[in-house]
Amino acid sequence: MATSVQVSGAAREAADKGEWAPPLLLLIRVNALQAWRRVKALREQSRLLSGLIGLFIAGYAALAFWLFCRGLKFVANFPGLGTLLIERLMFLLFAFLFVLLLFSNLVISYTNLFRNRETTFLLSLPIPPQIIFRWKFIESALLASWAFLFLIAPLLGAYGLTNHVPWHFYPATAVLIALFIVLPAVAGAWLAVNVARYLDRRAVQVAAVGLAVLMLVGAAFWLRAEPISDEMLETRVLAVLDRLLMKTRFAQFALLPSYWLSAGVLQWSEGALSGAGFFALVLLSHSLFFGSLAFTRMGGLFYDAASKVQSRGSVFWQWTWFRAWQERQRNFNYARGGVERALGVLSVVPPDIRALLVKDIRVFWRDTTQWGQTLVLFGLLGAYIINLRHFSQQLNHPFWVHLVSYLNLGACSLNLATLTTRFVYPQFSLEGKRLWIVGLAPLGLVRIVKTKYWLASVASLCVTMGLIWLSCHMLKMPLGRTLYFVAAVAVMTFTLNGLAIGLGALYPNFKEDNPTKIVSGFGGTFCLVLSFLYIVASVTLLAVGSPWSWTRLGEPTVGGLTGSWAGFAFLSVLLGWIPLRLGLRRVAVFEL
Repeated sequence: MATSVQVSGAAREAADKGEWAPPLLLLIRVNALQAWRRVKALREQSRLLSGLIGLFIAGYAALAFWLFCRGLKFVANFPGLGTLLIERLMFLLFAFLFVLLLFSNLVISYTNLFRNRETTFLLSLPIPPQIIFRWKFIESALLASWAFLFLIAPLLGAYGLTNHVPWHFYPATAVLIALFIVLPAVAGAWLAVNVARYLDRRAVQVAAVGLAVLMLVGAAFWLRAEPISDEMLETRVLAVLDRLLMKTRFAQFALLPSYWLSAGVLQWSEGALSGAGFFALVLLSHSLFFGSLAFTRMGGLFYDAASKVQSRGSVFWQWTWFRAWQERQRNFNYARGGVERALGVLSVVPPDIRALLVKDIRVFWRDTTQWGQTLVLFGLLGAYIINLRHFSQQLNHPFWVHLVSYLNLGACSLNLATLTTRFVYPQFSLEGKRLWIVGLAPLGLVRIVKTKYWLASVASLCVTMGLIWLSCHMLKMPLGRTLYFVAAVAVMTFTLNGLAIGLGALYPNFKEDNPTKIVSGFGGTFCLVLSFLYIVASVTLLAVGSPWSWTRLGEPTVGGLTGSWAGFAFLSVLLGWIPLRLGLRRVAVFEL
């Protein structure tokens, strides 16, 4: 409603001046003003925490730039192969980022267009649907692409520095990237509208899960590789390299937008301005063509899809064998669903707690944004685990065994931090204006927060422990070392969930129903910063205090092991238990 008041106020101000602003520009102006005021409120809320977040962002950019520089220089030192490897890595990177941008735009566009209160309000106003679609298209593209820009900027800066490119490489690359992000935004919006037009929510869920499974199986089949012996590495290096690069040739398919961007960036850095200009014009023509189609022809399709989403029931309920279920529903004689039957096995859990668990699980499953991004995340994890087996063939030296094992622990921990920040942190805020209903129940807000913590901890513990066990198995780690990493990641799971739940209760946002926007606020950013710092410090302490020696300093001492684990335990308690206790104190005196 704040947006509607500001829109009305801005329109009244323009009318008083005797001029009428175009509706699209008015929407952009109002939302930009809202964003600026949120930034100012964030700065005024706590200058210390705002400075910490800014320092973290600057530190991440500097660290990523340094790592990319070292990596590119290392690859470039391969005699006769450095340039080839860097080019192939660039093509691969942009190809995978294009796919991620497409999925991100699909999920965010679907939520913004059909699961958004502002969209519902705007559709009730005398504003053409095409204008509403244009604004939501711009907003979705920005929300889906900012992380891509944040990731790619240090890489391109490092690439330009290591290749000694001229100054005009950087503005030209910025223009190429701006043209590139239009294409997945248009494709994602078009897919979102068509999914809403022809499939209901349950059918979308079944189709998305099936497609994710098929893609994972296809990736496993495509990325399978024959073992490479030491004799082959010594005698047939070029043949082995050709086999290794053969699986990545798909990234050089000439009709992919990622190929146009990669080729344009590479040729501009090499001074081939005519070739780079050609690919820039290819990107420009496609962006203008498909962008103009989206801006001029998608409004009617969007309005038709919005009407169908708001008016129809699930296609699964139209089948004959569901008639009896519908009759029981009319008589308020509801049958127990699958979630209730599954949780009914836990007889030791009180019924009120089980009811809250059922509610949270169903809300999560019904939110397209939540489970859609979960599928994307687990798809990336599947590709990561599938490729881990290639490392195990070359892990012979103790140094590399130790390094890769702790890098794997860091990767699994970062995945855990992504899960807790993205899905666990907004759980309390998602109660929204309905918080008074559960708050006045006999459960009480304190038990509700505790229940959310244990539900998130158990769910994420199953994921992370399975992930670390499978990844260690792919790396052919001994059982003792595998159990060591399982214990470490279990402690980190409880810590990161306590941090996310505690900060979510300390910094709630009941005005938003979009989890992405809730996480993008001050509390979500602070949670992400603390999670990242905790993971870096924990992995460092565990690596230094490892019971398996890998340096020339001799066998690890008992005091060193005890000190490292004591520091890890103290850090876990500090960042896990204390925020959770503070959050529980906050909700105990929370006024509904």
